[in-house]
Amino acid sequence: MPDPSAIAGTPLPAPELPNATVSVRVVRERMGNNVAGQEVTLLVGGSRRTAKTDQQGRAQFEGLPPGTVVQAATTVDGEELISQQFSVPGTGGVRVALISGIATAAAREKAAAEAAAKEPARPGIVEFGPESRVVIEMQDDVLTVFYLLEVVNSARTPIDIGGPLVLELPTGAAGASIMQGSSPNASAQGDRVIITGPFPPGKTLAQLGFSLPQAGAAPTIRQRWPAALAQVFVGVEKVGAIQVSSPQLTDTREMNTEGGAVFIMGTGGRLNANDELVVNLSGVPAHSQALRNAALGLAALIFGLGAWFAFAPSKAHAAQDEQLRARREKLMNDVVALERRRRLKPLSASEESKLQRATSELERVIAELDRTGEAA
Repeated sequence: MPDPSAIAGTPLPAPELPNATVSVRVVRERMGNNVAGQEVTLLVGGSRRTAKTDQQGRAQFEGLPPGTVVQAATTVDGEELISQQFSVPGTGGVRVALISGIATAAAREKAAAEAAAKEPARPGIVEFGPESRVVIEMQDDVLTVFYLLEVVNSARTPIDIGGPLVLELPTGAAGASIMQGSSPNASAQGDRVIITGPFPPGKTLAQLGFSLPQAGAAPTIRQRWPAALAQVFVGVEKVGAIQVSSPQLTDTREMNTEGGAVFIMGTGGRLNANDELVVNLSGVPAHSQALRNAALGLAALIFGLGAWFAFAPSKAHAAQDEQLRARREKLMNDVVALERRRRLKPLSASEESKLQRATSELERVIAELDRTGEAA
């Protein structure tokens, strides 16, 4: 379900509605928990219009003056709910949700999550989450690799996977070091990284770096993952004529960072537990043969944290954005078709349920795209 606080009171474009129409949906705590028979006020310029919600919790205002600034309001269980101000479109309409009890529900959810986190660990699985990154750069003329990993436990209780997660680092790895910000359960032991459980609900961070002092001009880096990797993301600093290829990368492109460096970014799909990520490099500049067995230190930390924030947004999630846009179009078509059918004759119970689900999902998808500027 969408986060209620992310969409409460936020106007969402609704091209399927009649022109110059505002639909206000009133719910308790979450989408789908509709409040029927609720009086809603729409402030239109200096006047007020009122309407009552139907069984789907919607109050609809039609024939509004295009361009007029309006604002929806109602009071549920003594809680005053007010939307953002927005302009009435000339084409299509606007949907807005007024949601009561968000703070109460959030407090209840937090208490339940805290109680669940204190329960004994149970058997289960974890995975390396979609924000996990592999970043490769040249430092002091030596190929250096960073793993910025998040181990995700999606359950509400601690998970015991039957032992630690053990990453056997690629052949030739030297000077492996755990970076600040990592969980105390993560440690580097020679060419192995060990993350011990049980794993609490949510994310366990393990950020590390190591060097490949004998890499040569065309190394192949192989990493087998002891747990599933939700999405492959590899960033390689482009120094000289360096190039990147991998059977696991479905999209690669160059990107300039804020610091002026150029990186080759590659993304790919999910890898299952024990699958191997293979990264082929070519054109790696010649470097000194001196071993770098010391800890990577502050420079690694600065770059690693910078990469974590700089590489995370839309470049890494272009595929997800495309899926959301496709989902939006399908849902819009479904909603429009059902609304047209309802104007001709009453919908069946199953059709009304389908319309409610499609509309709720459409609101979530539009809200997600709107936060990244994609829902124009």
